[in-house]
Parts: sequence; C-alpha cells; structure tokens
Amino acid sequence: MPKDPLKSPQLYINRELSWLEFNQRVLDEGLSDELPLLERLKFFAIVSSNLDEFFLVRVAGLMRRRAAKVRRRDVSGMTPAEQIDAISLRVHKMYAQLAEGIRGVLEKLARHGLVIWQRNNWTEEHRQFLKSYFTREIMPILTPLAIEELDPRPLLPGLQMHLAAVIAPCPPPDGPQPRDDPAEKIVVVPIPTQLSRFIALPSENNLHLAWLEEVIAANLSALFPGCEVLSSAAFRIARDADVELHDDEVENLLSEMEKAVFARRRRAAVRLSITSRPDPRLKQWLMRWLNLGEESVYELDILNAAALMELVNRGGFDDLKLDDWPPQQPRDLIGEDDLWQAVQDHDVMLFHPYESFDPVVRLLEQAAEDPQVLAIKQTLYRTSGDSPIVRALGRAAQNGKEVTALVELKARFDEARNINWARRLEDAGVHVIYGIAGYKTHAKALLIVRRQDQHIHRYVHLSTGNYNDRTAKLYSDVGLLTCDRDFATDVAAFFNLLTASSESVGWSKLAIAPTGLKQRFLDLIDREVQVSTPDRPGLIMAKTNSLQDPEICRALFRASKAGVKIMLNVRGICCLRPGIPGVSENIEVRSIIDRFLEHSRIFYFRNGGHEEVYLSSADWMQRNLSRRLEILFPVIDPNLRRRLINILETCFADNVKARRLFPDGSYELVSRNGPKIRAQQKFYQEALTAVREASHAEPQFRPLTSPKE
Repeated sequence: MPKDPLKSPQLYINRELSWLEFNQRVLDEGLSDELPLLERLKFFAIVSSNLDEFFLVRVAGLMRRRAAKVRRRDVSGMTPAEQIDAISLRVHKMYAQLAEGIRGVLEKLARHGLVIWQRNNWTEEHRQFLKSYFTREIMPILTPLAIEELDPRPLLPGLQMHLAAVIAPCPPPDGPQPRDDPAEKIVVVPIPTQLSRFIALPSENNLHLAWLEEVIAANLSALFPGCEVLSSAAFRIARDADVELHDDEVENLLSEMEKAVFARRRRAAVRLSITSRPDPRLKQWLMRWLNLGEESVYELDILNAAALMELVNRGGFDDLKLDDWPPQQPRDLIGEDDLWQAVQDHDVMLFHPYESFDPVVRLLEQAAEDPQVLAIKQTLYRTSGDSPIVRALGRAAQNGKEVTALVELKARFDEARNINWARRLEDAGVHVIYGIAGYKTHAKALLIVRRQDQHIHRYVHLSTGNYNDRTAKLYSDVGLLTCDRDFATDVAAFFNLLTASSESVGWSKLAIAPTGLKQRFLDLIDREVQVSTPDRPGLIMAKTNSLQDPEICRALFRASKAGVKIMLNVRGICCLRPGIPGVSENIEVRSIIDRFLEHSRIFYFRNGGHEEVYLSSADWMQRNLSRRLEILFPVIDPNLRRRLINILETCFADNVKARRLFPDGSYELVSRNGPKIRAQQKFYQEALTAVREASHAEPQFRPLTSPKE
C-alpha cells in the first residue's frame, strides 16, 4: 500500500482497459435496435477503425515495453505484460460481438434490398459475372509475391488487405499429388487500396454486392497457370505506428518527420487479423514471419469492418439512415450582417455542430481580402482534406498581409497531410512555424489584427476543437469570438511564445500548458474545497474527453472527501473509480455516445456562488497538461456562462444516450426516470428554436449616425 492512500491502485482503472470500455460503448450503439440499420453499420465501422488505431499506438507501446522487460506497474497496478494479456481477452470478446452485430444488420439489410452475397452462396450467374469482372478490372493490377523466394523480402504495408495462398503444381494426370509435397509454396497477393471493397452484382432493382477479397480468392488460380490453389486466407497486419521524434534534437523537423512517417512501414507487427478458420499452414507461417504470439492473432469473419462506411455513404436507402441535422446560424450572430462589428459589440459563442462553423471560415476569408486587415496568426492541428481555412491563409499572404501559421506536424496520423499543408503555405508566403521543441501544440487559437477608425483592433477566436470544417459538422465543440483586450493581449503573447521562443508571461486571462494550466486546475479544485460548507457544498461540473492525470484524480478525490459534489461527463478514458466509500462517493461519472462525437472541454466551479466557467483545448490527461501546449480560458459574459452551465446540466440530465460508470469499471445506461432527455437532440432543437424565434421577431430600427472621426 502506497504511503499516500489516494495513490492506491484500487482507486484507479487501467487506461487501456478504460479506453476499450469506451469502444464498447460505441459498439453498444451499433448493437442497439433503436437506430436505423445503416447508422448501426456506421458505429460498427467506427469500432473497427478505433481498434486499428489502438493497436497501432497503445498496444505497440506496451509491446515495446514488454520486449524491453519493463515491469513497472501503472497507476492501476498492472505491468505491460499483464495489460497485453488483458487487452487480448477483452478485444477478442469485442471482435466476436462486432461480428455477430454485423451479421445481424446485414441480414436485415437484405430484406430491404441491400444484399452482400457470401462466396459460398453465389449463383452460377454470379460466378460467371465475377470471373469476367476479375479478368477485366482486377487481375491487371494484382502483383502476386512469392515472399519466401524473394531476397530481400518485400515489405507488406500495415493495414492493407492481402491474400495468402498455398499453391502447388497441378497434379499429374495419372494420380493426385500428396498434400505435403515440398513443391507446395505460400504466396501473397496484395489487394490494391484504390479498389472498392464491394463489387456490384447484376440486379434490376436492388443493390447486390460481393466482397472484393472473396472475388479475388475465387479467381486466384488465374494468377498461377499450371498451379492449383490449395487454400487461401485474407489477412491484415497492424504495425507499430507511434512516431517517436525528439524534435529538440533535429535541425530540420519537416524533413525528419517525413522520414519518420515513411519509416512506419517498416516497424514491427503488433497484430495479425486473418479470416476465420484459416488453413493452419497459412496462420502459422504468418505468425512465424511476423514474430507474433497467439494472443496477437485475431480470426475475423470480416477483416476491416471500417469498409462498411462505404455502404453508409452510398446514395439511396435514406429510410435506413437518420434524418439530417443541418447546422443552424449561431444564436449570437442572428441578424448580424457585419461579422467585424458583431464581435466588437459582444462576445460570440459558437456551439458546433448544432451551430455552423461557417462564421470562422467566413471571418478568415474576409480577412484574406480585407485591405484593413494587417496580420493573421493561427494554430493548425488537424485540418480537412481541402481546407478553406488553409486556402484563406494562403490568399491572405499573397495579398500582402503578415500571416503566421503554426502547423503541428506531430498530429498523429495527420502528419503527411500537415506536411503537405506546410509546404503549400510556405509557397504562398506564409510564415510557417512547427511549434516548440519537445511539445505538441494542441491549442486552438486565431488572432486577426485589423486597422479601423484609425485604431488597431484585434479579433480572437479560441476553441475546444480543431480548425476543420468537416469535423465541425460531426464533433461537438465550443468556440469563442471576442475583441476583449485582455484576451487579445494574452493570445498575442501566446503566439510570440510560439514564434520567438520568448519567455512565458504573466497571463491575464489564459492559462497555458505545460507551464501553469495544470496548477490552475489544481488551484480551482482546491479553492472549491476551501469555500465549500455543509450548508452550501462545493460543486464541480466538468465535460472532457478523457480523465487520466493522477494529480487531477487525487485532487478530485480530496474534494470528494471534503464534501464537494463532482459531476463528470467523460466521453472516453476515465481512470478514476467513482463511488468508493470514503474516497469518491461524491463523484459521479457519465459518458454520452450519440450521433455526434462529444469533443468539447467545459469546466464549471460554483466558487461559493461566484460561478466560473472555463473552456479548454486540453483534456485532463497527463500528456495534455505536461507535454503539450494547451490553452484554458474563462468565459466572462454572464449570458454565455449560463448557456455553458445549461449545456453541462443537460448532458448530466441525459437519460437516453448517457451511461454511468460504476466502481468496477463497467458502464450501464442511465435509468429513464421521468421524461426522456437526449442531450444532443435538445441542443439541436434549441438551435432551431433560436433561429425560428428570430425570424418572427419584431424588426429593430437603428438610426444612422455620422461616421466616427
């Protein structure tokens, strides 16, 4: 038992197992009969994609530590080896549930005319059509590899689908060839990534499809004239993809990051996925070749279920999808034609995706063309494939404005895209910065400097989410537009910190990680303890993606022991065990999984009646608070504060999509007592109501006055 009882492993949930419980909640949405069939497939696809990334990064790190014989236990008391074993058991169970769920949905889709034919059910007409299609469209781009005979052995890219086959010379006419003949060999056929995972079969009215890998497997013999294909199996390899780059030790970060991303292709394998019930010869050969144990092998009915998203995104079958919820005009900008003037008049809150992200894009596009705009500074962590944000920054630079963009090259799995954006921006004349050595820049900040009325005005946008016009339609985030001088001064100092390696300043409004943001959170939690009384106990409400930082957990434990009520809405990882008598009985943790990804970070402190609300780019994770550049900022406007408090209260009132965390680490749907409250639906209805009421409001008559001198 540790000297500090609040460090006891019994109080904590293992981070990796907690993340798997999050993915289970995503899977549970797909298993729910309350959702339309194609929406269920969407959640199944997300589960598969999530597991891929989990193995590429988290499991890869554990396997490296196990190989190095690291036995250090995590906060929950588990060694790397113990975690790998526990993960294997949990994920095998999850994949079995996923397969059963997909089978059930595909059976129901068939009744609606969307049929995926399994190879053993193909008709003779199907076989003839697919043979012709294979010969014409697929075979010319396939490249079979006799891997054992090639030196050096070719590299098989991670996550790409492949077919492995056992082939042998056709038996002589006078008798069968023994099955263990040494002439047998194993070959691998990479399945090109540019091909659709589904091939359409002839059908007059319905949509009939075949799996690409089954079509190739059925026609493999065409690739090996004179040989017999004895067996085949599709497989995918997951490789260690965690780029470890000590950027304080390299001279050219852009070049080194490009090398690191390319090097992922040669990293060690961490998982083998293979079709169910494969030929043992193929399975054992792949295990030996990849140096993987049985716990790292997953036999699956459907490899890479993320491809099901192709079906979701196909046209038609709209009755099997949810109705669209198009983003509405932001409440604080209804009736405002001049963005510059609106932000000068009052702080503007943007609540995505219920409210449109368009004002942020529009502000940048106007700034790019506005002759009064002198400078633009912005952080870019993740952007869309054809980002209007990046295009606007490039045009602004070409129009002679001073434009600075911090492009975070180490945004995991977006490195290649960000490298491309960095080069494009540099070509356009933008000053591109790659952050501060040793840290990821995860803060979301925009500063526009504009001359008007003979004075310099600074416009600031801060947010909990990325400058990504696409994910802004899928992720729930909150942004703030303001001209507040203290905010502007702090944000300008923050950019100077990034671009000039200047010393950290005394901040007026902002708290910055890694220098003071964690301590600010700890002070706020401790202050809640100090002002809490039996008659008016303290209250902390927080909405975050993850809670893992041990110091934050212990501070919350201390607050709970002191009688402070703590209401946490944590979408994903939560390492804190709530409801433990004498320690965390005043802590309740809930998680919402719904049509939009909960991504905002909102923090409320009752503060003895002097309520304070903060927004942040940072989760309560050790990496965010200690190894990243993050921003925490207060919401000053009382009306916006009240809106944010209502958001927190509504999330905690959700009894449709919310699940509650129990001390054993399990989650259960919140019991439906009273009227049904679904937070995301309520938020969208409120956005619709605000626009509807504004359209019926009495017109406002404002007299024109002479221009200011």
